[in-house]
Amino acid sequence: MTSSRRQFIKAGVLGGAAAVTGLPQIAEAGEKKFKPLNILILGGTGFLGPHMVREALRRGHTVTLFNRARSNSSLFPDLETIKGDRDNGLDGLKGRSWDAVLDNSGYVPRHVQDSARLLADNCDRYVYTSTVSVYADYTVHNTESSPLATIADETIEEVTGETYGPLKALCEKRAAAEIDADKLTIIRPTYVCGPGDHTDRFSYWSIRTRKGGEMIWPGSPSDVIQIIDVNDLANFTLDSVDHGISGVFNAVDPAGEFTMGDLLEDSQAVTGTTVDPLWISEEFAYEHELAGSRALPIWAPSTGEHSGAGTYSGAAARAAGLHNRPERETARNLLSWWDCQSEERKANMKAGLSAEREAELIAAWKARIA
Repeated sequence: MTSSRRQFIKAGVLGGAAAVTGLPQIAEAGEKKFKPLNILILGGTGFLGPHMVREALRRGHTVTLFNRARSNSSLFPDLETIKGDRDNGLDGLKGRSWDAVLDNSGYVPRHVQDSARLLADNCDRYVYTSTVSVYADYTVHNTESSPLATIADETIEEVTGETYGPLKALCEKRAAAEIDADKLTIIRPTYVCGPGDHTDRFSYWSIRTRKGGEMIWPGSPSDVIQIIDVNDLANFTLDSVDHGISGVFNAVDPAGEFTMGDLLEDSQAVTGTTVDPLWISEEFAYEHELAGSRALPIWAPSTGEHSGAGTYSGAAARAAGLHNRPERETARNLLSWWDCQSEERKANMKAGLSAEREAELIAAWKARIA
């Protein structure tokens, strides 16, 4: 672990236990209490939504959900849920007003435009959850003012690996056209990690490490990566509501502070297991179509079109109050959640190498370096 990262972790632990743990804390004397607000969450039952709901409730806010009631509909039975659809099904929101709207389910520009237009005069703050994938160039150090990706045909609504970023950029543009700047917050997270993650991208590394043995690790231990803990993202989102924070923010951990070597160290620490890491070269990864894929998630090669991933600036968000807990805590919490999942879920990882594929790659790599 780098000395700078050790200092960062120490500062985070000493600087605020509540922000680091993400667990409900007993209010101390003199701690500022939040003004109770009425908050509408568009979605609320997926991965990020429940964390936002729980944090809002912890702060004493009233939460209303708007969704199709198709998944996890029993998650918050005590909350008002307005059943509807973002695709021309917003009638249930008409004539209602809220202090804040949290839009974390907007992927299609038309949907974001419709909800923002309908609620523009009926809320004091609109928070849109975007993504760092909105940037046009992933080979550079992107800040919030960097050029955004565009799409030639703005009528396209199919979300694919190629259209995801440009469509989210267009969603931002549509929201900004409907909501006054002093009422709009746009948050651009990188890989969101922690309990409830349905992508398994960060999860794979610790879960695989726990099995022990020889294990494929890509590139170099010094390759930088970035994540955002789901609870840190939820906290910052609610802070933007409680403190009236407007603007655009990259939600990432500090650039250059977290590496693949750190991820290996953390994974071994939280599992109590030591693996034999085989660090395959970038060339080998490209040859076997592993670079930039879900087979080796989170990692980005130091060369190629994604070489700037892991270097996004998060300075603006931290200046506005974003707190990043140590990544090791994210891994620890993730494993605790994972252990409570069904055997069927555990048997169907959404990212990473299968045992068979990893064995093939280990044999091929050993043959390469023999």
